[in-house]
Amino acid sequence: MRYFDRDILTVADELAEAYAEVFTAPPWEHRDREETRAAFAKRLESDAHRPGFRAVLAFSERGEIDGFATGWTTLAPFRTDRAYGRVTRRLGAARVDELLVGAMEIDELGVRGHARGTGLGRRLLSALAGRAPGGRAWLLTWDQAADTLAFYRRMAWTEPEPLPGHETDVVVFLAPR
Repeated sequence: MRYFDRDILTVADELAEAYAEVFTAPPWEHRDREETRAAFAKRLESDAHRPGFRAVLAFSERGEIDGFATGWTTLAPFRTDRAYGRVTRRLGAARVDELLVGAMEIDELGVRGHARGTGLGRRLLSALAGRAPGGRAWLLTWDQAADTLAFYRRMAWTEPEPLPGHETDVVVFLAPR
């Protein structure tokens, strides 16, 4: 495994291709592969410049990316774009500030199909979360990604209870303490 910060952009094309392969397979098969690749590549260019950005990549013997994890430090004020508004609605602003601000957000975690079942996802997540400020990390995922939800639960990540009546299609997980 290799760690990256802003130098992740040196492997951006290869990473975007791996991302597209992972995130157009079930349960995300409704996504267009080229649109998914292009959107991730564009997002990576700005994400790599976020405070605290880190990435860890696993490479095959042939030098191809088998898996990846990216993240950064969550700053205040908490964002409202992408799925962040749903996170605030689910947890409430006070709990977002308490639980998520200042922690590492694990933004992406993916393992290519041929490398699944090898423990690579566990190693990538542990490697990135292990570098979290004060050991605090969090992530979110889609509530319809049953295998993903089960994976995080097996890894002992916990789900803060949503505010009553504020369930959303995203689930927030906190790293084990």
